[in-house]
Amino acid sequence: MYLPAKQKNKYDLWSIGIYCGDSPFHLGPAPGVQNPVLTREHVSDVPAVFVADPFMVRSGDLWYMFFEVLNWRTDKGEIGLATSEDGLAWKYRQIVLAEPFHLSYPHVLRWKNYYYMIPECCRTGSVRLYKAVEFPLRWSFAGTLLEGPHFVDASPFRFKGKWWLFTETNPNEKHDTLRLYHAGDLSGPWVEHPQSPIVEADPRAARPGGRVVVTGDRIIRYSQDCWPDYGTRVRAFKLMHLTTAGYAESEAEESPVLSPGGTGWNAAGMHHIDVHRMAGGRWLACVDGWVKATEQAASENHAEVA
Repeated sequence: MYLPAKQKNKYDLWSIGIYCGDSPFHLGPAPGVQNPVLTREHVSDVPAVFVADPFMVRSGDLWYMFFEVLNWRTDKGEIGLATSEDGLAWKYRQIVLAEPFHLSYPHVLRWKNYYYMIPECCRTGSVRLYKAVEFPLRWSFAGTLLEGPHFVDASPFRFKGKWWLFTETNPNEKHDTLRLYHAGDLSGPWVEHPQSPIVEADPRAARPGGRVVVTGDRIIRYSQDCWPDYGTRVRAFKLMHLTTAGYAESEAEESPVLSPGGTGWNAAGMHHIDVHRMAGGRWLACVDGWVKATEQAASENHAEVA
């Protein structure tokens, strides 16, 4: 996640959980799973403040989860990796991508037998594409998809032979402006949709909150509800019409699909979901949540990692 300047005096403690359910709208803690499944304490190669923004893909017999690790030493986000045999129990592996600038929201996808990652790097003023040269450990910069003042949480998806991409773009960190782009190829060129921005002046619906779900003609996009505070809950929207000339959506009746709960790991809020359809029609999702903590508490993570 991109940390707004007004939040620099503290670090909220984010961690990652596993949910499941009978639809991409009805999800809850997976039975038998002790959430959170990944926390800063699991990170062994850098001193981590928190883990957040998980995306997962299945390859062969394993699930691979990529997520932001905020490095206490550098005060920058880096991309971590965890693996799982069943999608429920996870083992942290290592940092797989670090740059001189902040990285987060590592949207990973497979296309034409290659794996790609589009991590958020809004401080570069661009949307950058990475390609796995040795999946899942080695990634190489493959090109710039968009350039401009501010692109946050770029979320690509494939629909009816074209690529589409949502991204939040308000440079004043209000989380309230959603733009839509399309392209014939993942590498571009990307063209802004004529009805873009799709959302304006609405922090409840603008900022992408995870992978767009496409099943047949049904498209679901998730948004971070940033009202009254950043990272409050996740809402779901059904796309009713999508062409290069037209766009229409409506909020799902089941929305919000993720909300704060109890006094534990997600007591203060939740802001991300990546949901996958499983055999038998069930759905499996990685999510994140947070609790408030001061900078002093965050610094008590663990001793400096060599």
